[in-house]
Amino acid sequence: MIERLKDPAARARIRKDMQAHSTDWDNEWEEVPGPQSILVSVVSDPKLLPLQGKTIDQIANQWGKDPIDTICDLLIQDRGYTYVAVFGMDERDVALALEQPWVSICNDSQGTAPDGRLGKEHPHPRAYGTFPRILRKYVREEKKLTLEEAIRKFAALPAQKMRLGDRGVLKVGMWADVVVFDPTTIADRATFEDPNQLSLGMQYVLVNGVPVIDAGKMTKALPGEVLRGPGYHH
Repeated sequence: MIERLKDPAARARIRKDMQAHSTDWDNEWEEVPGPQSILVSVVSDPKLLPLQGKTIDQIANQWGKDPIDTICDLLIQDRGYTYVAVFGMDERDVALALEQPWVSICNDSQGTAPDGRLGKEHPHPRAYGTFPRILRKYVREEKKLTLEEAIRKFAALPAQKMRLGDRGVLKVGMWADVVVFDPTTIADRATFEDPNQLSLGMQYVLVNGVPVIDAGKMTKALPGEVLRGPGYHH
């Protein structure tokens, strides 16, 4: 990929395809309002750290290049390991999908922390706020989901879809993965501008019956295990 981006002929073809309307492939360049809608969140090259939290539009202005060349050159410099947040969704679509009974909720961000090495990154705020945001915004404030339905979408439904028969509900014989929170105060704090902020309201978290958060404080216990689905072969 890096060699293609460096090749002038390949770069010209990439540009042409990005700017040409087509239904033959999923062209995200056409699906977003513009380069101001692509936010650089995490880079691997330490020299590029000042670019975290900036949009492609801002970086293009800083570098004196057009947005497509900026994207290509950024990928070259970062060896293709650049993470971005893309603002191409409509809140009405999100709410409509969320309300469907068959839709479960997940978080596809990698593990992160507000301090240490990971604290230097600028992740998508979902890394910290996915589930508290659902409980605050869509359950408590907008009432698009009941609390019970939200919890089902967090736990039982995804466990069923992944065929993890011993997890996802509180019942005799299940593993004791338990979260205790106050539904009136739980809230996300992470934003796109300042994502490294822990959410509020998680008082207790038990993994396999062992507290990993006790009265809001980390215990440093590590009782978790890798979960294997029915298709796993050692």
